[in-house]
Amino acid sequence: MAAGAGGAALGRAALAAPLVLLYYGFSIGITFYNKWLMKSFPFPLLVTLLHLLLIFGLSALARALARCRSGRPRAALSWADCLRRAAPAALSTSLDIGLSNWSFLYVTVSLYTMTKSSAILFILLFSLLFKLEEVRVALLLVVLLIAGGLFMFTYKSTQFNAQGFVLVLCASFLGGIRWTLTQILMQKAELGLPLSISEKLFRFHEAGMLFSLEICILFLATRLLGDRLSLLNWLGFAVCLSGISLHVILKAMNSKGEEALKLHKEASSNPDLELLLRQTEHGEEEEEDVETPQQH
Repeated sequence: MAAGAGGAALGRAALAAPLVLLYYGFSIGITFYNKWLMKSFPFPLLVTLLHLLLIFGLSALARALARCRSGRPRAALSWADCLRRAAPAALSTSLDIGLSNWSFLYVTVSLYTMTKSSAILFILLFSLLFKLEEVRVALLLVVLLIAGGLFMFTYKSTQFNAQGFVLVLCASFLGGIRWTLTQILMQKAELGLPLSISEKLFRFHEAGMLFSLEICILFLATRLLGDRLSLLNWLGFAVCLSGISLHVILKAMNSKGEEALKLHKEASSNPDLELLLRQTEHGEEEEEDVETPQQH
């Protein structure tokens, strides 16, 4: 049984490896590409407009293909719902992308990457305002770590540009509004656009991918573009990442707790489901007892 599980894990890893490489390649490449593009074609708002038009066209094509394949009409919003519910999220998204592109005219890739990480602060802020999160001491610690790390990263930086920094910070602020409004919009069942929110969106093991991605971007920026980072800047980066990792851990723990509570409530109202859960737990315990002597 253990050998079979190990083989399945290796198979999944082999399938995931190309996807991980593509994720790293596109994520890192788009940052450096945007920096190069803004130097070659310094019209960030026009680039943003073309970018959004392309996304609109591809989205319309995807919806048409899905409708032809399933034979069912896709969910559609009325003009009133579009203006009242979807428009704020769309506007904040476009401004987030536009200001991010604009900032590349002034800031280095390393300063952009670090400042953009502060978006999680604003996501937390608006999640608290819209009652999507509860105020906890741990969240205050997350805020202090990320804000402190950002201060250390920008303090006495030799390549600091105030105008570009403000642009990126405004983009991060709008990003917080963007993702909060998007989550609210996707959870409105009456609009026909429900999104299943689970711990898969906040899995802890994905945090390692996020951190290593940022480290790769900063390393390449120092090697390829000549960005200069002091020891204090790197320490600030580490402090900021520790705050982000703490937030991801808390989010994963909270999601698992909510799922367990939901299953418990469903089991309490359904005796058959409760019996099934007990049998499953009992079977897992027996399997662990069988595998333990084999491992030794």
